[in-house]
Amino acid sequence: MVSGELLDTLQGLTRADQLYIMQVLISQLAREEADLIKPEQSYPVWSPYDAFEAANTMLEVLQADKTER
Repeated sequence: MVSGELLDTLQGLTRADQLYIMQVLISQLAREEADLIKPEQSYPVWSPYDAFEAANTMLEVLQADKTER
């Protein structure tokens, strides 16, 4: 959790300093995100193709909504 003292300090900084802090934090987050995806590794990706059960469920929901109106 972020302390109130830290927030007060950040709010007291100049606009340029606040933008610099944002840049540092965003760069750090981007590096951490990049580490999540490993090269030469495969990852499953869901596709709607051949998802007949999902299509039937969606049709049932749409038909139920249509009858309620």
